[in-house]
Amino acid sequence: MSGLVTAVSSNGEYSFTKPNRDSIRLLAGLGVEGDVHAGVTVKHRSRVAQDPTQPNLRQVHLMHEELFTEVGEEGFKVAPGELGENITTRGIDLLGLPVGTLLRIGDTAVLEVTGLRNPCIQIDNYQDGLLKRVVGRDEAGNVVRKAGIMSVVREGGVVRPGDTIEAELPTGPHRPLDRV
Repeated sequence: MSGLVTAVSSNGEYSFTKPNRDSIRLLAGLGVEGDVHAGVTVKHRSRVAQDPTQPNLRQVHLMHEELFTEVGEEGFKVAPGELGENITTRGIDLLGLPVGTLLRIGDTAVLEVTGLRNPCIQIDNYQDGLLKRVVGRDEAGNVVRKAGIMSVVREGGVVRPGDTIEAELPTGPHRPLDRV
């Protein structure tokens, strides 16, 4: 399974959106260099308030560009970085990957998938009604989160738009993604 990086984004300040960059540098065990969410322990404000010693399983946020097309058909205009992701992708089923999948990006970077982004009300503050488009329910009534996946950096490196992404599935039984 493979895909492509279409945009990279980072922000050194707490802000919902992240400006696009020419490249980002991933730091092993930390996240995106200079990004407010980089670190060994949690950086997301609500999680810091719960327990600031929790490991940071949300070092790098990836989102599939196909979601922008999907919500665009419902009247929402979303561009890379605007929903807070660090890496925007195309052509790879991020939401279908199991926990522990390794994503090899560009020449040297390796991310390990930890789970799903749990979108919050900030998405509606950005565009009213958008939250219901990125979180819904399936036919069985189960919650479906479509706002991307979270990961940790196993091997650092520079990531740029145009880089390829190769997914390496874990061995053994696959665990479906859950919110982290």
